[in-house]
Amino acid sequence: MREDMGEVTAGLQRPVTNEGRSKLVRHVDSFEIQPPTPPTHNGVPRSAWARARRRVSRWHRPYTAILLLLDFSAAAFASWIAIQLFDQAASGFSGTKQDPTWFHTISYLLLPLGWVVILWGNRAYDRRYLGLGPDEYKRVIRASVTVAASVSFLAFATVTQLSRFTVGTALVGAALLILWGRFVARWALHYIRRQAGQAAHRMVLVGTLPECLEVYAAVTRSPSAGLMPVAIHITNGYAAARGVPTPVPVYSGRDVLALVREVGGDTIAVCGSASAEPGELRRLAWQLEGSGVDLVVAPQLTDIAGPRVHIRPIEGLPLLHVEEPTLSGPALLAKNLLDRVAAGLGLLLLFPLFVAIGVAIRISDPGPVFFRQPRVGHEGRTFRVWKFRTMYVNAEERLASLVDRNDTDGMLFKMKEDPRVFPVGRFLRATSLDELPQLINVLWGEMSLVGPRPLPADDGDFLGDVRRRLLVRPGMTGLWQVSGRSDLSWDESVRLDLYYVDNWSLAYDLSILWRTVGVVLARKGAY
Repeated sequence: MREDMGEVTAGLQRPVTNEGRSKLVRHVDSFEIQPPTPPTHNGVPRSAWARARRRVSRWHRPYTAILLLLDFSAAAFASWIAIQLFDQAASGFSGTKQDPTWFHTISYLLLPLGWVVILWGNRAYDRRYLGLGPDEYKRVIRASVTVAASVSFLAFATVTQLSRFTVGTALVGAALLILWGRFVARWALHYIRRQAGQAAHRMVLVGTLPECLEVYAAVTRSPSAGLMPVAIHITNGYAAARGVPTPVPVYSGRDVLALVREVGGDTIAVCGSASAEPGELRRLAWQLEGSGVDLVVAPQLTDIAGPRVHIRPIEGLPLLHVEEPTLSGPALLAKNLLDRVAAGLGLLLLFPLFVAIGVAIRISDPGPVFFRQPRVGHEGRTFRVWKFRTMYVNAEERLASLVDRNDTDGMLFKMKEDPRVFPVGRFLRATSLDELPQLINVLWGEMSLVGPRPLPADDGDFLGDVRRRLLVRPGMTGLWQVSGRSDLSWDESVRLDLYYVDNWSLAYDLSILWRTVGVVLARKGAY
């Protein structure tokens, strides 16, 4: 969809000064009076009493109100649990047995209110951190430490002999309940965004058409992120969009703020080179002052995780410093140790299940229980992966007749209804139980619990960007598994693998393992 809105000009237009206007020659096709150039907008006056205009985006207001109620209730409920568990909960408060009003006021009102105030002070209700990323949880944990320190200081200052077990239970319980409440609220928010398309930022992308389309593809990969592009304003002329299919209307030569209001947007995303125009981005920020419209900048830096990017302002110039990926050191040693220990325990605990699966396979189709295939691993070394056999023994001979029915576009052959898979094997694939023997590869150090998918060594096409995925050990699960598995295209799978290699961390591994549980239970993309 495209919409031609008249004369093609730059999207981020530089205001013309009086001196420049006197030298400007305007070529027109008629003698009609041309409209005067709109005055330059340099922001809003500063005032200690004037109230800033409310944001156009309003989804965060009811969401914040719900979080306030949940946090207050969680802290009060934690206090109630602690009081019920310990008989000495009221120690340090004289006369509680005769009149417990003051004790209950502190436990059920003042302490929960203090939690909310400290959470607010740690910006745990800031709309920029709500619903996405780990920053919201980090701020809750930081606030929990502050609450504990504040209670300890007040008890010391007032020489109050509080019950340590009661206070500890109340504080730790409140922190855990608040985190759980935030998790449930975020899940509900993501569900609303995915199913109804509500509670999202409506974005107008500004830049060249290829840059805007790249940002569009990036922000729409995850509907739960709450970023919904509604229009594109190109800066390189409307002719650049001719003949190019676009998912949203394309405009050019328009006042950006007026366009945002016309399409019902609340956020402007300046993409790529459009943010590099000297002075233009600053003038756009001035123009947006007091409008309630958010401004974000999407530089030409994709698939880089937040912890690797640091903003370092130097003389008013914000420099993005990109750290090198962490591919060695104590964190990697901890990852290897975790892999070996978890694999060893897993093999011991799952041995009865292995026996049951082996019997079911032998009954379904006489032949070996395990299937072993050469795969390419760390630094290009070849190893043989362990899996439960899910296909008939003559599956390899029948492959040639099925090549043209491949449902994927990459190096792996996948069919949703593969006739070579026997019934028990189909169940094992749907539940991912066929991959459990890979714990043997993890124990031997050939694989990891989390990493890129192990690809077969038959083709050997590991050139260019694809070879970078060999810098780490392949994994039993990974971003590819929690993001779609067999439903992903080859290019998308490679992109996810490279993203993992570049942005690996131990916390990231733990989050992928947690997400894997939900994906396996839902049987998404498994066939």
